[in-house]
Amino acid sequence: MSEPAPETEDDTPAYTSGLPGFLGVIDEWIARGEAAMLAVGVLLMAINTCANVIARFVFGEGFFFSGEINRILIIFITFAGLGYAARHGRHIRMSALYDALPAKARKVLMIFIALFTASMMFFLSYYAYGYIETLYSRGRILPALGFEIWWIYIWAPIGFAITGIQYLLTAIKNITSPDVYLSTGVADGYADTETEV
Repeated sequence: MSEPAPETEDDTPAYTSGLPGFLGVIDEWIARGEAAMLAVGVLLMAINTCANVIARFVFGEGFFFSGEINRILIIFITFAGLGYAARHGRHIRMSALYDALPAKARKVLMIFIALFTASMMFFLSYYAYGYIETLYSRGRILPALGFEIWWIYIWAPIGFAITGIQYLLTAIKNITSPDVYLSTGVADGYADTETEV
């Protein structure tokens, strides 16, 4: 007789914003939208890729538009994922100097980092919008799908802007809270990792 498999628990609970009032509501709505966009984007990419492989195997030729669809979805997932990573404190940190500082200095540094990163994201959003205007004026189209190429880059300024908003909210959270936060819902610190033997 085999033992029943242990039940696995989902270790990623639903996102709850750490911001009070209206800011928290906005933060949670953006989080839900990002999660849905990422899930749909990854599923569509998997379906498109699998369908293309099956078509190549069955018919000896894949779909002529499959590569362009995957290109669109990669851009979509990348820029939708920027804000998601910032919201969950999953961005890359180089923290040797930061970790050596006392708590008050870490808080000041985190506020500066969040505000500086937010300003850079808004700056990149502005220039991404300018890039889209340039593409629009040139009128280039995708060869297989036949629609204008600027449509696939529309997610760049949106993703940068949402990420900028998230870092701005992180700065507000750090200003209004006694603790240090990496994002509005993730406190600074390292989780203890357990290794089962």
